[in-house]
Amino acid sequence: MNRVLVRRFGRPLCLLATLSLPALATAQSTEPLQAAVQAHLDSLTEHSGIPGLTLGLALPDGTSLGFAAGWSDTTAHREMRPSDRMLQGSVGKTYFGAVALQLVSEGKLDLDRRLADYLGDEAWYARLPNGRDVTIRQLMSHTSGIVRYELNPAFLEDLTREPMRTWTPEQRIAYLFGMEPPFAAGEGWDYSDTNYVLVAMVVEKVLGTTIYDEIDRRLLGPLDLDDTVRSDQPAVPGIANGYSGADNPFGHFDETVAGGRLVFNPQFEWAGGGFASTTEDLAVWVRHIHEGRAFDPALLRQFRTGTPAPLGPEARYGLGVIMMELPAGTAWGHSGFMPGYRTEAYYFPDHGFAVALQINTTDRPVLDRSPLLTLSDLAAVVSAHLGSAGS
Repeated sequence: MNRVLVRRFGRPLCLLATLSLPALATAQSTEPLQAAVQAHLDSLTEHSGIPGLTLGLALPDGTSLGFAAGWSDTTAHREMRPSDRMLQGSVGKTYFGAVALQLVSEGKLDLDRRLADYLGDEAWYARLPNGRDVTIRQLMSHTSGIVRYELNPAFLEDLTREPMRTWTPEQRIAYLFGMEPPFAAGEGWDYSDTNYVLVAMVVEKVLGTTIYDEIDRRLLGPLDLDDTVRSDQPAVPGIANGYSGADNPFGHFDETVAGGRLVFNPQFEWAGGGFASTTEDLAVWVRHIHEGRAFDPALLRQFRTGTPAPLGPEARYGLGVIMMELPAGTAWGHSGFMPGYRTEAYYFPDHGFAVALQINTTDRPVLDRSPLLTLSDLAAVVSAHLGSAGS
């Protein structure tokens, strides 16, 4: 079934007789691309165990497209729709990082100042590993040597026992107090949600507001990202059911939604992720970032100055961005995981478009092909059609 939504400049283009002439031209000009992408998605869900997926494209001319295939709920036989939301997981770091970079250009935050200069007066601070020396830049680039609270066995045990618990920032990082860091600050690379929790704490202290409110005011509102919402409670509007599989480390559940609500509180990740969205909104957001509309474009070079990281082919990690070489070309963006949901959102600078893919399963036996490579396959389809349209 063809499930495609076309937008231009953030407004829906209904594929009916009410289309204006410019809108109709946009819809008609992308029809071959829509058909090719939809066929690829339908084949994926028909010939694999993937329950469902959504795809968003943000094209060079300002058009964005949303696609869906498969099921958002396999038991209820509810088809996936382009308007269905999924948890972004770590892709949410891009919003928190963008606000931090806005503060840098405003002179309110210094990437090379020590974290202790901002949070050192907190009663718990002396117990933070590497707390004496770590800088804001090292937190944002995951070179801090501060490990992940979210994979700490004690945290996972507490989360499994109390899946609906609401966590304070201090409760999250307390799982690391007194731990020996794997390396001194700035002398290695290790991915950690804790880094962005600490950055968010700094932003809130500097501004005296909540970072979610700042993201709404500075990013989601001005950029018309209306389909992106906070995932700070179990009730996430429009959430698709997710299928976590037997090896889910975050609790004893196979399906993520019951009665229209998540069976766990996604608030546990906060600034490590913290958002749900449609893939179309996500693709538009990623294009905004890399074309210099999320923060001062003068900071883009620092943003994309990276450290080698084991995240993909020739991957490097910058200040909230993964840069790598995929089969479809150079890609800049981020990947995300939450129980039942996988997200890939990347901009292809050689072609000027962004692609976002979300799959509603994290069951490893089902995901027999990397979602990142699937995204690359789809980017190649887009590139081929844009090239043929321009020839």
